[in-house]
Amino acid sequence: MRVLLCGGGTGGHVNPAIAIANTIKNKKTDTVIEFIGTKHGIESSLVPNAGYKISFVKVKGFKRALSLSNIDAAIKAVTSVWAAKKIIKKFGPDLVIGTGGYVSWPTVKAASKMGIPCLIHEQNAHPGVTTRMLSKYVNKICISFEESRRFFEDSTGDKIILTGNPINAVYYDYHQVRKELGISDNEPYILSYGGSMGADKVNEYVFDLMERYSIPLKIRHTHAVGRVGWEKYSAIAKEKGFNKKKNLELTEFIYDMPKRQAAADIIIGRSGAITLAELSFRKKAAIFIPSPNVTDDHQFKNAKVLADAGAAIVFKESELNGKILADTVKNLIENPNEIKRMEQSVKQFAKPDAASQIADIAIKIANNKKKI
Repeated sequence: MRVLLCGGGTGGHVNPAIAIANTIKNKKTDTVIEFIGTKHGIESSLVPNAGYKISFVKVKGFKRALSLSNIDAAIKAVTSVWAAKKIIKKFGPDLVIGTGGYVSWPTVKAASKMGIPCLIHEQNAHPGVTTRMLSKYVNKICISFEESRRFFEDSTGDKIILTGNPINAVYYDYHQVRKELGISDNEPYILSYGGSMGADKVNEYVFDLMERYSIPLKIRHTHAVGRVGWEKYSAIAKEKGFNKKKNLELTEFIYDMPKRQAAADIIIGRSGAITLAELSFRKKAAIFIPSPNVTDDHQFKNAKVLADAGAAIVFKESELNGKILADTVKNLIENPNEIKRMEQSVKQFAKPDAASQIADIAIKIANNKKKI
């Protein structure tokens, strides 16, 4: 079996694709898997690091405002389909899987026009433009939120399948991990981060939270500043004396994130689809600060699904400050039953077998193609 995957731009598109690829490979070890991406996207490093070959096409997104850049984007929207068609013809896939991002457009469209079965996976509650445009070309649409179903047509009733988001679903015991990290079971532990690149406002609000609450009460708190803000905020932290506080841990990036998530009582951060899937699986109480700088405000829409179910607390970045964040954290820690209630509510969104389910669907589609 030969499978071609495409998805790029952000880790939120690439990591699910890699998880699907790994799972297909585990189920059918003789499967040959390759990727299509863009040279400037994060897939150019993540995919080779995962052990897969990647080919590149040139494609870019359209700006909402009138711009000369849109002329270039329109040209690439056409030429990238031709480029993808050449790669597809050379590789000869039995199936093409798209996980979002601009690069999915030329690859899935070209494959569909060539008569190759296609599957797309949508990570967010509010589907991206690319996924919505491609939906008419594909055999199956895998979604991560029930709320996504209304954005797609399904005349047969079996085209859209709720699978959830593929994640690294490794279980870590709360008590054992805390013991490894040197955190006792009776002391609250806060974990906060704004993504691998960082988020200025998240850093600002969390630093204020530390000064108002974490430091005075000696609450254990780990915060990842992110790559972009590390120089700036590590200097600010030093000026404030954060480095002298034994209960605080500031880092650029958290390399043992699954273990940290498992050990935490409260998690504060952005609300990308993969983050929500991870925290649902680990049954964690979370305070989300959605990024306002994403297409269709999809992070807020993701988080609102959980908030409406009483499974998370959500603040728009523009409506939040350090005091509100500190008061919210204080209220949760002083009311452990509320944390437990949120933990019970969020687990309904957990889909730990998402990658396995998508892989099974993919294998079935590819096998049916071979029979034709």
